[in-house]
Amino acid sequence: MDLESILFSQGFGSRRQCRALIADGRFAVEDAVLTDPDTDVDVDGLMFNVDGIAWPYREFAYLVLNKPAGYECSREPQHHLSVFSLLPPQFATRGVQSVGRLDQDTTGLLLLSDDGKFVHAFTSPKRKVPKVYVVTTRHPLDDLQLDALRGGVLLHGETRPIAAVAAHARDTHALELTVLEGKYHQVKRMVAAAGNRVEALHRERVGGFALPAGLPEGQWQWLDDNELASLRGS
Repeated sequence: MDLESILFSQGFGSRRQCRALIADGRFAVEDAVLTDPDTDVDVDGLMFNVDGIAWPYREFAYLVLNKPAGYECSREPQHHLSVFSLLPPQFATRGVQSVGRLDQDTTGLLLLSDDGKFVHAFTSPKRKVPKVYVVTTRHPLDDLQLDALRGGVLLHGETRPIAAVAAHARDTHALELTVLEGKYHQVKRMVAAAGNRVEALHRERVGGFALPAGLPEGQWQWLDDNELASLRGS
């Protein structure tokens, strides 16, 4: 693939901007500065540098972000900062989107990708991918609330009760809740229908993939092949 196409595919601007970036000597491979935009290189395992910053070539971007509170999962947020402000701008340019959405005050695991099939696989209600949340509740948890969540609660505007796949107390005010659907404010509404109130909400797992323990809040990282396999296996 020629250098111009590489940079364009990775979100470094328009084709004209990519050509100019290369011609200006800002692109390098293995410390060798390349200035001809039409130079062909093998993209398999390619690591290149732009302005001294290393970038891996990826046909598709698969990312995980440890989302902080106070961010909206939109490129055009209404009341808060966008989660895309936590990412390099190249990702938005190449069309990366959040895989589902977390409320602005919800923290934890957020997947992002520009692979439409991948996004659909984890957002389509037909796929029924389990998602694990840790809920901090206002009032102490009791067996009646847990039984209600497991058995199904009727939410306003719904015609059928919605049941959690699993619900158990980690502590007096800490609930681990596994759900399949992704309806509007679903976890908060389920907890309210069971007789309690959500004070804080954190997503810990999607399918077979858990939020990496060493990933700080507000930081992101690429998903490796093993992590993608654990997701796709779910």
